[in-house]
Amino acid sequence: MNNYPLGFEEDDDLRSGFVRDLTLRQVEHPTTSILVNSGKEPNIPKTLVRYWHDPRNLPEDVRACLDSWNRLIDDGFELRIFDDVSAAAYIADVYGKREREAFACCRHPAMRADYFRMCFVLAAGGLYVDADDVLRSSENWRVIFRSGALKVQPLCYDVPAACMVPATEIWRADFSTNGRIFYVNNDPLAAPAGHPILRRALARATERLLGKERFPEIQATTGPGNLTAALAAHANELCVAGAPFDFELLRDWESVAETRWDLSYRGDARNWRNMPRGEGRDRS
Repeated sequence: MNNYPLGFEEDDDLRSGFVRDLTLRQVEHPTTSILVNSGKEPNIPKTLVRYWHDPRNLPEDVRACLDSWNRLIDDGFELRIFDDVSAAAYIADVYGKREREAFACCRHPAMRADYFRMCFVLAAGGLYVDADDVLRSSENWRVIFRSGALKVQPLCYDVPAACMVPATEIWRADFSTNGRIFYVNNDPLAAPAGHPILRRALARATERLLGKERFPEIQATTGPGNLTAALAAHANELCVAGAPFDFELLRDWESVAETRWDLSYRGDARNWRNMPRGEGRDRS
């Protein structure tokens, strides 16, 4: 991989280039050769975590998405759903004042879901999926649990075309990077408890939420941009040290689950994309 300078993860172009390099490296090296495979790494618990901010107003189409995962109970999963109140209580029980204050600064349900998933998976481990995800396969989910490595999905956005690139295209060695942004999603998010990438991501998000900016941008503060920065910094440190990766980029998550885009809430303020930048919770 290329040499990247200290702090490169905060530069949009360098971070994108690094994620692209990660996908190529994973293509060139079999997964088993780059992941810690000593048999001593912690396992990812079979805990499935979701979030919906207000359980009293759960749309039926979202409920159907959530219910699609119920069949995993027969495979030994514990299914947990948190809301704004139970998430705040969990963070208060497990974390300190800074994390409690940072969660209170999250001005939109999507932002609170972003922040909470880091808190929960870091503390307890497990698999987090968004409430608009639908389970497609009763078997393919097992790839998440084949090792104790953190699992995330790489994505690519084509700026000139204003659309996402199909997942299969990302892994092509001849795929052009011009006008494209490579990053990792925070859905799904799977890891054993205590993973250093999540520790770094939570610390970064907390710092930004408690910083001077009154309305920090959601994606870069708590969402995929934040997780990508944390993963890139961590991965680069492993590269410099010549250490194996303790994470894996998922190549076929779409065979496990799909996102439903035709849900009712996407047309109103519950969709973070519809919220003006200056609206939401105020820290004052």
